[in-house]
Amino acid sequence: MNVPNKTVSKETMQAEWLEIQAAQRDASLFRPLYNRYFEVIFRFIYRRTAEEALAADICSQVFLKAMQKLPSYQFKGVPFSAWLYRIASNEITQHFRNAKKNRVVSIDDFSFMDILSEMEGKDSVDYRGALIAALDQLKASDLQLIELRFFEQRPFKEIAAILTITESNAKVKTYRILEKLKKIILTTGRPSSD
Repeated sequence: MNVPNKTVSKETMQAEWLEIQAAQRDASLFRPLYNRYFEVIFRFIYRRTAEEALAADICSQVFLKAMQKLPSYQFKGVPFSAWLYRIASNEITQHFRNAKKNRVVSIDDFSFMDILSEMEGKDSVDYRGALIAALDQLKASDLQLIELRFFEQRPFKEIAAILTITESNAKVKTYRILEKLKKIILTTGRPSSD
């Protein structure tokens, strides 16, 4: 698999857990966590909204909720960012539900190549348009899993924590969705290269 390994060492997670516990006792100590994760959470939101001001608003809501819920946060063997991604995902979903708008997905070439390579050698130039159309046909929950794995390059353990499913379920679902994408592309036919 071409997705980079973004696993976090146990030592790093343990040090982070100590920071979280300190912030649970004193909210002013939340700042290092905020500084560490603001940019990645903002980018995660921006890729789904394509509006900078909206992404900033949602991001501020994510960190406000994180601070409010921090006293009840419990370490579950995954980085703190998994919890923030879950809050961000919920906030994005809620925004689009309230606004009655469709979600936006911004995809870079690297993400395309990862997905296409997982789909067994599809030529990225020929299949780019077909893949975009196929992604558009996915259910929101399936698209979210693909986004987390290929666009955010999260490890399956973190994806499982974000989506509150088991790690093996995250793997199985990912590969089933990839098969579904492959079938959609094959059904719609190979795009013409004019």
